[in-house]
Amino acid sequence: MDELIARLVANVGVERDAAEKAVGIIFEFLRSEGPPDKVQALIDRMPGAEQLVKAQEGAGGGFPMGGLMGAGTKMMAAGLSMGQVQGVTRETIAYAREKAGDEAIGEIVGAIPGLSQFI
Repeated sequence: MDELIARLVANVGVERDAAEKAVGIIFEFLRSEGPPDKVQALIDRMPGAEQLVKAQEGAGGGFPMGGLMGAGTKMMAAGLSMGQVQGVTRETIAYAREKAGDEAIGEIVGAIPGLSQFI
């Protein structure tokens, strides 16, 4: 995950801590909204992803909202602007495509209504 976090810091301009939180939130969102087996296979292919998800579990920050809006709200609460939320999400999905392939990510994204608009 260090490679992805470094990309987010360099390409999106977010602080390292905020990048780690955002990636955890994104994978937590994918796990809750996407096909569980496919998302878990993706997380398993990305060393360090599981730890980032676990760090975000239970850290709801008082936001009962789920789905895309909930994930965006959590990332903004972690210090990201709306533009950074989109940049981090796009960069994270691009990184996941590099690691897991277009087909695997396409199946996950296709199973989550509205996600394709953000990446």
